[in-house]
Amino acid sequence: MDPLAVGEAVAGGALLLFVPGFAVAKAVFPDRRLSGPDGWRWGVELVALALVLSVVLTVIVGYLLLVGTPDGFHANWGDPLLETALAAVALVAFVAGVLEGAYARVPPRPSPSTEEPGAAGAWELSQRLERLQRERGRIDRQLRATPPPEAEAASALRAVRARIVEEERTLRERREAAYEQ
Repeated sequence: MDPLAVGEAVAGGALLLFVPGFAVAKAVFPDRRLSGPDGWRWGVELVALALVLSVVLTVIVGYLLLVGTPDGFHANWGDPLLETALAAVALVAFVAGVLEGAYARVPPRPSPSTEEPGAAGAWELSQRLERLQRERGRIDRQLRATPPPEAEAASALRAVRARIVEEERTLRERREAAYEQ
């Protein structure tokens, strides 16, 4: 195999399997960086997302070319229509990423959240309720322990348990009010 053919195959494979997905992923998530404590995790996610998005984009662009061209689409080495279309998609996504600041040295600020600060969603509320129930169960086991805790320790545990029960009641009321809206 001659070196030009190998280079062409590598470039074509990258264009089909990585480049468009990478450009789209960076355009969609411009504030994610490969540095920092979660950099390695984002790197793995970026590679996986780039592979999946590239395959999806290849299928979609191929289908659109099949339906949209008058004679149909024939994928062969002499007609690089698919590669040209994928390069155009990657270029558009790259330009969008540059405009969003995805390739800048300093990451852009994340978009402001629509939730008010301190408002927990249903998932966070359920997790908090479960943690409170586990804590209440731990305190109940300590109160039933043999030998029983000293009077001062038992009264302190009962006060903590009462605070937990009150917080559980408040959280349940908030959850029920959210369901009623």
